[in-house]
Amino acid sequence: MYAAIRSATLFGTHGTPITVEAHVGKGLPGFTVVGLPDEGCRESRDRVRAALLSSGFEWPLRRITINLAGGGERKGGAGMDLAIAVGLLVAEGIVPVEAAERCAFIAELGLDGSLRPTAGMAPLVDAVSEFEVVVAASAAAESMLARPSRLRPVTSLLELVEVLVDGTPWPNVAVPSAHVVVDAIADMADVRGQSNARLALEVAASGFHHMLMMGPPGAGKSMLARRLPGLLPRLTEDEAFTCAMVRSAAGMQVSSAIASSPPFRSPHHNISMAAMVGGGSGHIRPGELSLASNGVLFLDEMGEFPPTVLDSLRQPLEEGVVNISRAHSSVTMPARCLLVAATNPCPCGETSPLGCMCAISIRQRYVRRFSGPLIDRFDIRIKLVKPSTAELTGGSAGESSSVIAERVARVHRLSIERQGCLNSAIPADLLDDVAPLSRDAMSWLRGKLDEGRLSGRGYHRVRRVARTLADMNGAEIVVNTEWVEAAFGMRVSITPTVERH
Repeated sequence: MYAAIRSATLFGTHGTPITVEAHVGKGLPGFTVVGLPDEGCRESRDRVRAALLSSGFEWPLRRITINLAGGGERKGGAGMDLAIAVGLLVAEGIVPVEAAERCAFIAELGLDGSLRPTAGMAPLVDAVSEFEVVVAASAAAESMLARPSRLRPVTSLLELVEVLVDGTPWPNVAVPSAHVVVDAIADMADVRGQSNARLALEVAASGFHHMLMMGPPGAGKSMLARRLPGLLPRLTEDEAFTCAMVRSAAGMQVSSAIASSPPFRSPHHNISMAAMVGGGSGHIRPGELSLASNGVLFLDEMGEFPPTVLDSLRQPLEEGVVNISRAHSSVTMPARCLLVAATNPCPCGETSPLGCMCAISIRQRYVRRFSGPLIDRFDIRIKLVKPSTAELTGGSAGESSSVIAERVARVHRLSIERQGCLNSAIPADLLDDVAPLSRDAMSWLRGKLDEGRLSGRGYHRVRRVARTLADMNGAEIVVNTEWVEAAFGMRVSITPTVERH
């Protein structure tokens, strides 16, 4: 008549344990799901009914009530199908209560009674990892990322019932253990010329500073950005598994071989706001910001992105997390990524006044798509020009990524030992302690503030970049004018000006 079965549901990037309560009682035949289910949960009636009939069990012609107990937030997905089916079998007396009590069940049911994986298997299993977790055999590798105490992969509902009722041994499914691998990343040695851009890229990697590149097509903006993950330190084991859990929650395919390279995400410019920051009308899923956490988010052709999508990045970039609030739920997801953007100076893409076919008003309207507060959050803003013929066709290759990565790792270690975080995350109230300015440097910066060329946020960001430059060059704790001027020089204006003749 009544059964309580353990399962889990997904909220953002984290799984939450719930109890699936099944009650079969008197009344007109019917099937009701309560407990704030979404449309996917309500559809479980037809899947569970077909799976039970296909497996040789009868469908109870009585009043069936399913309650998804646990928290006051909306539950979603098809991962509770198996728990509902087992609950009905326990309530009907087919499966012993004690056999089901020691397990948690997470799987979608096929109409033929087969078990199938669902989105977010790794965080779902992690929510109930202290129990014996029953999952689909095809989801075993992804489920092992959560390192459950005991995983029970099964191929069908009938096979599961035979184990629970008859004491048949659990199926012997080979499950590879989770391990970290190293992905191949394009090398900086492929980049010819662009010495200023190479330096700016190293500074961005060393301090985790957001970076904007403006230049004509073919200048190498995308080429440079795609080599940035190779300059960042390898992910720690915990970071690699966290990235894998976010990918799993997003419904992406995840194997037991976890990449230790920082993630690189490059969404198309027609992306929606929900796909960028996360969310959705029903089930909340992580967006590109969360998928790029601990890595690089690259916005190519930033001028083509909707302004509302670009402005939605401002708060997550400051706080390192994205908060999604709905009427029935509120979810916090990781968003600590290094933002790199590339844009043309105008629609035609030319930088020289003689080659550009756009009127000054068109060029100004093009860059006006980027709000001032968003541009102010880029610590580094540089302009690129096309490399010369001699640089492209001759000369020696530049430094490799491995050589630069060693210097970047040294700055990371120094920063964390000194203030416990990377330089881009230094709190404003600690700047005077960890990045004190010399008297001349402070006077120089005050002049820029008086001229209106720096905002309050820009003032702090210039100091953080100057701290990174000083660390790269082995300077003392006091930041002098040389590094402040260099940091300010990496913050060029992107607004076109009228040429005077």
